[in-house]
Amino acid sequence: MTTRFDHVGLSVPDLEAATAWYGTALGLTAGPVFAIPDTDLRGVMLLHGSGFRVELLHRPTARPGPAADSPLQAAATLGYGHMCLCVDDVDAEYARLVRAGAGEAMPPCPAPRPGARMAFVTDPYGNLIELLDRT
Repeated sequence: MTTRFDHVGLSVPDLEAATAWYGTALGLTAGPVFAIPDTDLRGVMLLHGSGFRVELLHRPTARPGPAADSPLQAAATLGYGHMCLCVDDVDAEYARLVRAGAGEAMPPCPAPRPGARMAFVTDPYGNLIELLDRT
């Protein structure tokens, strides 16, 4: 039996705006919007050419949870912390995403793994996104 990661799901306050931001900022293509029968839940699956997916979920009655300002603060709360994207150039991708409207959470710096580089941004809703170059 083979197991592999499929997607990360994020609850967002505005499905259309989040779809547009993730599509533009991360180069994701949206599938059809879906709705769960007998609920107020709608969503959309976004796909990257490399195969990773982000599922955006929206419920009008959803309330904000704690939003971490940094990876260290995110690790102080049990549950979702961040998603990580492998990139070729952390500094360039960090700058590009900030220009696209991402928040600055941790500027590019050496990662704990020798030779690796990392940074963190937030999407417009405060969800942390790590950028990592392991080379």
